Amino acid sequence: MAPPAHAIGAEEPPPNMPAEKTDLSPVRVLIKQGDYKGAIARLNKMAEADSKNADIYNLLGYSHRKSGNLQAAFANYKTALDLNPKHLGAHEYIGEAYLMNKQPEQAEKHLATLAALCGKGCEEYQDLDKAIKAYRIKSAVAR
Repeated sequence: MAPPAHAIGAEEPPPNMPAEKTDLSPVRVLIKQGDYKGAIARLNKMAEADSKNADIYNLLGYSHRKSGNLQAAFANYKTALDLNPKHLGAHEYIGEAYLMNKQPEQAEKHLATLAALCGKGCEEYQDLDKAIKAYRIKSAVAR
């Protein structure tokens, strides 16, 4: 199932942080097309040139997660969060990766962080909350 269009977009940086300069729109097109291998190749090159860009690492994490490589996904999400601890998309996506890894308690920690950063009404919070609820229902049915 494809993520909503907003899910691969990046948030506006907080006012105290400079706007990120790298144009990620070509990579977002690849991701929308499901070409995660192509996206990863481009993002790796972008990361070499712009190693302080949290959005690049967030999209790398996303692409690796969608490709089934959770180890690489976690590493990239953690880099994104090291660079920008308030990156809403990275908190949402790492939470979803934790669900894939059967670690809902870790996903809930990121949900709590999202609640503190943007409230329960923000899209990232709502998406992760929905994913956690679906995970819990699926886990209960599987027992």
